[in-house]
Amino acid sequence: MISANYTADLCVRDATSRIVLLVVDGLGGLPHPDTGRSELETASLPNLDALAARSSCGVLSPLGPGFTPGSGPAHLALFGYDPWTSHIGRGALSALGLGLDFAPADVAARLNFCTIDDAGLVTDRRAGRIPTQECERLCAILGQVDIDGVQIRVAPEMEYRAAVVFRGAGLAAGVTDSDPQVTGHATRPLCASAVADERMVEVAEEFLRQAGDLLANESPANMVLIRGFGAYPSLATMQQAYGLNPVGIAGYPMYRGVARAVGMETPETAYDLASETQLLARRWKETPADFYYVHVKKTDSAGEDGDFDLKVKLLEEADSYLPAITDLEPDVLIVTGDHSTPSIMGSHSWHPVPVAIASRNALPMGSATFDERCCAAGSLGHIPSSSLMALALAHAGRLSKFGA
Repeated sequence: MISANYTADLCVRDATSRIVLLVVDGLGGLPHPDTGRSELETASLPNLDALAARSSCGVLSPLGPGFTPGSGPAHLALFGYDPWTSHIGRGALSALGLGLDFAPADVAARLNFCTIDDAGLVTDRRAGRIPTQECERLCAILGQVDIDGVQIRVAPEMEYRAAVVFRGAGLAAGVTDSDPQVTGHATRPLCASAVADERMVEVAEEFLRQAGDLLANESPANMVLIRGFGAYPSLATMQQAYGLNPVGIAGYPMYRGVARAVGMETPETAYDLASETQLLARRWKETPADFYYVHVKKTDSAGEDGDFDLKVKLLEEADSYLPAITDLEPDVLIVTGDHSTPSIMGSHSWHPVPVAIASRNALPMGSATFDERCCAAGSLGHIPSSSLMALALAHAGRLSKFGA
């Protein structure tokens, strides 16, 4: 890991070297019980396999062995920040990504529209993945929530996801989630981490009470879960830490939010691989950026839904767009994931994530396939995700020697 105190003075000021980091969300998986092969091992990935054969390969551990990461900490680790000390609430990332009016004294939280039964048990944490248009309508309904002394802004994110920003006196972000993380259970009570957070608990509980009344006759999204309370982040930017001019290309607001939190420019939204690679190609020609982060989301959603075959198909789709990136001839091209989302688990997991770093300074195996087991045998071995940025800079020739 390169710490937040790392200075750009240690970077080689090589304005000609350019880095692309392609993050395939939820990339890693586990073997299917019928075949013994993971999603990556099952998929036909000729372009990724060819890339792996000329790359330094390994596997990344986002938080350390055994710890399952959320998407925010996993991405911060990829960008070289300590995910344990640089934590940003998921709601804050969503608010940043949506471009909401979000100030340092505010508190933001993530909302999931969900389905609860008559007994108050959560039967679907994602309300059947309602379409974004329905989310927009429901967010407008939640705009009717009225709490004395508190300004509330609710905005749709995508599908069942939304964000809420609270502004008022005495609010703090140390509040636990209401999401039970499993179905068949009641929502969890909100708890304050300290006395200073108790006012936020009161406000959030009243928000949920009114939300339940407003959504009671809706179907399937008749309630919301609230999670990821977060204050406005304050991190060293990638310009300050690494001397880079970074660009982030992502469709989902949360990932634009984490990009903005570390100082990336986030151009117009691109919602699929075709538009993302087109946007990358255009920015490659038009801007002086030297670091490009490109995010692919749908593989993670398929893993969370337990759809092994769909995840395989989406991995193959991602592979088909790789030439659009390699044709740009970046000095360093990195392909990895933020975390693993095995379809057989239907959730994020602690399992390591494959990574391939292609550059003229790579140490390839000469013959490889881009999957969990083959990459684990590569020259990088098993490393923390927070080491990736140092390797990216080193492969780009941007790190000078340390010490005499």
